[in-house]
Amino acid sequence: MAILNLAPSSMFPLTIDSARRTRVRGSVIKMQKSLITTDHPASHGFSLCTCGRKHFLGEATTPFLPISPSYAAPSTAPPTAPNSTEVLNQLRPPKPDWYFELYGYFRSAGMERYEKEIAVYKRKLFANLVGKAETVLEIGIGAGPNIKYYNNIPNVSVLGVDPNPKMESHARKSAIEAGVKSENFKFIHAVAESMPLEDASVDAVVGSLVMCSVSDIPQTLKEIKRILKPGGLYLFVEHVAAEDGTFLRMVQNVLDPLQQVVADGCHLTRNTEDYLLEAGFKGGVDINKVSLSAFYHLSPHLYGVAYN
Repeated sequence: MAILNLAPSSMFPLTIDSARRTRVRGSVIKMQKSLITTDHPASHGFSLCTCGRKHFLGEATTPFLPISPSYAAPSTAPPTAPNSTEVLNQLRPPKPDWYFELYGYFRSAGMERYEKEIAVYKRKLFANLVGKAETVLEIGIGAGPNIKYYNNIPNVSVLGVDPNPKMESHARKSAIEAGVKSENFKFIHAVAESMPLEDASVDAVVGSLVMCSVSDIPQTLKEIKRILKPGGLYLFVEHVAAEDGTFLRMVQNVLDPLQQVVADGCHLTRNTEDYLLEAGFKGGVDINKVSLSAFYHLSPHLYGVAYN
């Protein structure tokens, strides 16, 4: 499958990024807006999706239609939910091993430029875990690019959840390189909407480029709250929809149907911030908004912490 490659320097000559920080404590919401200037190197191109879900590798037999909406519908999970394996097979039907293997390779080798740019924000974000978390669960762990940020946490134990079983070897390699002991890393084959973990069992949950492709955002956030201990932290980094009426939002609206097909359900126009604010985290939510220079159609990002 061909990868759509665009050059923002020639198509979208923008040099202004925006950053917005939203802090929610109870019913208090404070917002600040500021402008920052970022140079966009003329040589930068980008592939269609850098998100942590099944990139541009679609099976030849994957139907192009129907395409799901760019919003995640409210949770319809029954009062007695099925076990995690049933939910996994329902939301992520099994695919051939070659698909998972090929995706795993590209997922581990193709994110370097993105990770380099986002690193300054991740270092700031993951500093919140030091002294506050020993058991960390990462949803959509993929190849484990975030594990290196856990090495400042004494005696950390890492649980990695991902629907792709072939990601385990890549994530374990990242854990070893980060200095996490083998016995302190566990891979769990599951989806974020239904995780086989006890209530109030982890100190922190981390999600990086996950909400763009989960089938049910409210249910995913409900699961995160369920497994977090009281006072636990949910750290997130997500690409989101641009503001309505902007040229970037128009581009996202045009590309979104194609994005869902070639990136296995990744949505460009999800307003993840709204879901976070409506999820009911008792301690509130801190949200920071930034724009990345290298990935124009994915440039609006938010990162922050929700307090259980």
